[in-house]
Amino acid sequence: MSTSKGLIALSPLAVFLLVYLVTSLIIKDFYAVPVTSAFLVASIYAVLTTGGLKLSERIEIFSTGAGNSKVLLMIWIFILAGAFAQTAKDIGAVDATVGLTLSIIPPKMLFAGLFLTSCFISMAMGTSVGTIVALVPIAAGIASETGSSVAFMTAIIVGGSFFGDNLSFISDTTIAATRAMDCSMSDKFRVNLFIVAPAVIAVLAIYIAMGAGTQAVIPSEPVQWLKLLPYLMVIVLAVLGLNVLLVLTMGIALNFILGISDASLNWVSWLSSMGEGIAGMGSLIVVTMLSGGMMELIRYNGGLSFLIEKLAGSLDQKQSSTAGKGIKRRAELCIAALVSLANLCTANNTIAILTTGGIAKDVADRFCLDRKKVASILDTFSCLIQGLIPYGAQLLMASGLAGVDSAHIISYLYYPFILGIVAILAIFFRYPRRYSR
Repeated sequence: MSTSKGLIALSPLAVFLLVYLVTSLIIKDFYAVPVTSAFLVASIYAVLTTGGLKLSERIEIFSTGAGNSKVLLMIWIFILAGAFAQTAKDIGAVDATVGLTLSIIPPKMLFAGLFLTSCFISMAMGTSVGTIVALVPIAAGIASETGSSVAFMTAIIVGGSFFGDNLSFISDTTIAATRAMDCSMSDKFRVNLFIVAPAVIAVLAIYIAMGAGTQAVIPSEPVQWLKLLPYLMVIVLAVLGLNVLLVLTMGIALNFILGISDASLNWVSWLSSMGEGIAGMGSLIVVTMLSGGMMELIRYNGGLSFLIEKLAGSLDQKQSSTAGKGIKRRAELCIAALVSLANLCTANNTIAILTTGGIAKDVADRFCLDRKKVASILDTFSCLIQGLIPYGAQLLMASGLAGVDSAHIISYLYYPFILGIVAILAIFFRYPRRYSR
């Protein structure tokens, strides 16, 4: 594919960034430009610039991407998560959980404690989305009680959720990366931990320092233990591996039972509560479908293939003139860039790994890279990018549950940013050395 055609294929992403980020920067207001509007403009542009097809055929391709099974699955999760979150709030489950959290975690350790909680739960669940669904409403409630920024508290949960997505043995990304590189999960985990640990320690230090002056309000009322059940059930069942749709459905049903038992809900108010929660997810559903359609057109036009071709070709050109650690460093950087760009084009870290895994394995074999470290690079950089794109499922879910703009959350995402710095330094300085020879 020619460079001009490849750039045109990728240009809808540039249009989205221009409309959303550049406009927001110019007017100095990230709330003024809705993500839905930016994606609508970029999607129309993607349809118009797709050549060689009738307009009806272009729209068909766009609609196929907007309605594929993975997009629809995420939409069903959004719908059920909205209904669960709102009904849990209306029966007092959020207030009860916030009260318990403020009672057991010292105020100075509140931020660090929430981050560690998110890390451990995501590690057990193996999913960042499940962790966000369970913890973001609680974090938003704590923010209102402590006077902290809702976006900041939400970012703590989102950052910790990617810890488990990156490391958990049952995470889709871990499974995809280890299968692509044909290495064991335990070996990949050990290498990955060397890279992740410095980032976790640095973020914990930041949260402890920031929490030094926090004055949390200790609830005077006793903890309503029964109302903790919805969130406890969601976490436990998700950890046990039950389908997230089934877990959320059971949570909604439990909210109804608890609401009826203490008269906080009746049949009509329960239905109204679910409707309110679902309506609150409306913009997220629209963004998910628009981004899915736009990404499908990018793939159809060869944008992803162009990226892979150019990066792999660039590496081959430098092979003859460079040797030793230098070429290995470039090879690892190429793999990191490849999976990162693929994630930008797919908005799905697992799909990005599956798309680029075969090429990464070939590059690893050709330049004698350690497969365990390459698997770690694939997983880490895909999770890193997924945690920073405003149209990714995790940030969309978090912004919907917390009621804040995803761009505002991104500005507080310390863990992904620091993890990215550490991961790049690990490539440049050949760390960990045992797996970088």
